[in-house]
Amino acid sequence: MSDTPESAPARPGAAERAPAPGAGSGPATPDITYTRCKRCGTELAGLDGRYSCGVCGWSNHWSEGHRPLPRAEDDPDAPPSPVNPLGEQ
Repeated sequence: MSDTPESAPARPGAAERAPAPGAGSGPATPDITYTRCKRCGTELAGLDGRYSCGVCGWSNHWSEGHRPLPRAEDDPDAPPSPVNPLGEQ
């Protein structure tokens, strides 16, 4: 019996993509991606290359993602636009 612990299965490396469940269902399904925090080195998992570290608070800029963010107009659950009670524009 060895005193050294067995190594854990390797997780995907920095910025590698792991297929998300239902990944073949179309462009709306995000990919789960992995990287290391640029500030403290914690391993992070994110969606489409967008990350936020729960340890130190670092997050990458939204534009660093692998695909564009959806537009608010395309959200079927978005609340209706506010109405100006004065009728001014």
